[in-house]
This record gives sequence, C-alpha cells and structure tokens, in this order.
Amino acid sequence: MHRGSSSYASGATRRPVEFGRSYVVRPKGRHQATIVWLHGLGDTGASCSHLVETLPLPNIKWICPTAPTRPVAMFGGFACTAWFDIGEISEDGADDVDGMDASAAHIANLLSSEPPDVKLGIGGFSMGAAAALYSATCFTHGKYGNGSVYPITLSAVVGLSGWLPCSRSLKTKVDSSQDAARRAASLPLLLCHGRGDGVVPYAHGERSAEVLRMSGFRNLTFKTFNGLEHYTTPEEMDAVCKWLTARLRLDASRS
Repeated sequence: MHRGSSSYASGATRRPVEFGRSYVVRPKGRHQATIVWLHGLGDTGASCSHLVETLPLPNIKWICPTAPTRPVAMFGGFACTAWFDIGEISEDGADDVDGMDASAAHIANLLSSEPPDVKLGIGGFSMGAAAALYSATCFTHGKYGNGSVYPITLSAVVGLSGWLPCSRSLKTKVDSSQDAARRAASLPLLLCHGRGDGVVPYAHGERSAEVLRMSGFRNLTFKTFNGLEHYTTPEEMDAVCKWLTARLRLDASRS
C-alpha cells in the first residue's frame, strides 16, 4: 500500500492533490494484465480490493487507489473522497477538468511502471466509472484536458453505473487527428448499467454509450441489467470477468 500525490491541478494557488492509500491485489497466476479499479463517491480503495480479489481472474494484478478527500459541491461543500468535484450528474453541469486531470494523471502514474508485456486497463463504479471513462478519452486524444501528454497505452476500460464526463467536447477531440480516431475505434470499452439505478439514472449510462459510439468508439459493449439499482451483483461481475478474459486474451480462469 502506498500514498501518492499529484500536482496536476492548474493554477499557482492550488495545492497538490493528496491521494489516499492504494491497495494492490497480486495475480495468482501468470501476470498478463494490470487494472486500476476506481471506487465510487465517498468510498475507499479497500472496499474495491475486497471485491476484485474474489473474481476468478488469476492473471490480473489489481491496483485500487483511494481518491483525495475534497469538498464536494453536490453535498454542499461537505468533504469526502471524490475523484473530482461535482455539482450534479448532468450533461449540462460544469466539468471539473482540473480535478479529473489530477485523477487521470495519478491513475496513469500507477500503471506507468508495469512490465512492457502486461496489458493495462482501468475500471470503476459510479464516479469511479466516470473517472475511468475520462481516462479513456485522454488516452484517445493523447492528452489530458490541460494539454499535457497522456503517457500510457490502454487495452480495456470498464464503467459500471457511471457516466461520461466532458461529453460535449468528445467528438471534436476524436475528430482532431487520425491517431485519435484510430485509438477510439480500437479501444475495448464495457459499460454496464441497471435500469433501477436511482443515483446515476439509467438514461445517463445509455446516453454516455450513445455519445461514445457517435464519437467513433466502435469497440463498445453496453450491457443493461433489469432491476439492478446502484450497486454491483455477481451476475454483473460475471459479465465483466468474461468480457475482460476475451478482450485481454487472458489464460483460461481456474475454476
């Protein structure tokens, strides 16, 4: 376990962002992939590590970081763990690009020292899914929101019960270069959402998938779970395991 910080927040008056502990779950088999898994608003990396260590994916190393504790506008300024600030879950709401850049840089840094033959991925739940999808757009564009170069190559991104930040500018960014369009077309994405979600409504997940497809993300799977509210279920995690095994070409799981 280790702590980290990022000074990616722009502006001379902003303090470096202090991230909490990262929890690592080592692969039980041959190390073929490393995935950073991101928790939801107010949670920690510890709970994510408990979830992923139960999955039948022996060839994946999991890194479960903890977001910075920061005032969150949606909670009237109450401080809790959050990957970025948020006022409301809405396409019309303001995007905290500084906060998202800081988290995306921290995530990329956690993956940057992995062996060159290991595939890299990012996944998450709720706000963690939003941060994962933001990282996917940074990888595709080749840059963070502030223009700095995005340093790693992603092989898979998973978002559960989440939404796509900065959706209004995505198509323009992808269309800005042939490299961006090529990366968008080839990056495997899995989005899952429950129809009964009362926290991040199903319509947000559906719309996020639609915007990603319209922006050139052709390798996208969107899975709907009837009756599922704002949590994960064994059925959903089974779908995630099968998708990761296929997309990352992992060795067959041990039963």
